[in-house]
Amino acid sequence: MPRNFIYEALPMRVRFGADALDALPEELDQIGLQKVVVLCSPEQESTGQQVADALGNRSVGVLASAIMHVPAEVAQQASDEAARLGADGCVTVGGGSAIGLGKAIALKHGLPIVAIPTTYAGSEMTPVWGMTTDGRKETGRDPIVLPRSVVYDPQFSKTLPVSMSVTSGINAISHAVEALYAPDASPIISLMAEEGVRALTAALPAIVEDPDDIEARSTALYGSWLCGACLGNTTMSLHHKLCHALGGTLNLPHAQTHTVVLPHALAFNQPATPEAVDALSRALGGADDPARRLWDLAGELSAPRSLEELGMKEEDVDRIADEVTSRPYGNPRDVSYEDARGLLYRAWKGEAPSSDPAN
Repeated sequence: MPRNFIYEALPMRVRFGADALDALPEELDQIGLQKVVVLCSPEQESTGQQVADALGNRSVGVLASAIMHVPAEVAQQASDEAARLGADGCVTVGGGSAIGLGKAIALKHGLPIVAIPTTYAGSEMTPVWGMTTDGRKETGRDPIVLPRSVVYDPQFSKTLPVSMSVTSGINAISHAVEALYAPDASPIISLMAEEGVRALTAALPAIVEDPDDIEARSTALYGSWLCGACLGNTTMSLHHKLCHALGGTLNLPHAQTHTVVLPHALAFNQPATPEAVDALSRALGGADDPARRLWDLAGELSAPRSLEELGMKEEDVDRIADEVTSRPYGNPRDVSYEDARGLLYRAWKGEAPSSDPAN
């Protein structure tokens, strides 16, 4: 059967390697930025200040206000402050929260972003933005929010605690998994997805064994880059819909939620996605059931496997199931309310994933 696909490369520059941060001024020169504001979370303020100090008078300040799910009011305050400071660009330091805040400012003011990821989430590789208003998370795509340059330096990811390294890495894996069965998948993206899963599932156990293993940290960043690029080039499906609903509505922690949900969403879709199953099986060392293997891996790495331990209540299951099935979106299998409810209940309880969660 002949292949039919469209592949469009995203306009982005990537600098990868140990001590790549030393070349940050060169990255600013490439874009023509003179006055940048450094964005980070409160927990990363010292790292953000380190970056600002390295930039000298090209930094106009550090905004350590990034938090999960990008609340609209936080985005507005940061946008106003960036404008007041006269910034002509943003340097984001951290994970999805910092990058998300940078994207919100880019969306409002068009300021270019240079991203320095310290986690493995992969948000830096996508033109996808997200913002939460009144407990509902909305997402969209706009090329203006795509970082113009991404600096991957494994030295900066060494500060990421082991538990967050694991959940952040599995979050990245979820991008590759959905890319493998996305309606707009392509051979190039599928190759990147398989390699990204292979790299991350090799790196994460090594990081758990030795958090200072710079080679493992580098491999994890490499995998997150590939997985993030997959997300940036394809349409999100059931897994991301579930996680956006859980995060925006219940404010559950982002990476941990992806970690819990992924095996369940994948198990549901596996019967309809044989090519994706084959690719994941190869990436996971020949696993017959990729969804079960990812669930087992989370347990082996002491990651959360139930939504209950993340703070979700049983009575929230119906509410989220209704939200997930209230609007249409692309997915290889139709998702009924009963399917969504069953999947969420198994994930809430911490049960093993099933391709038939409604029964």
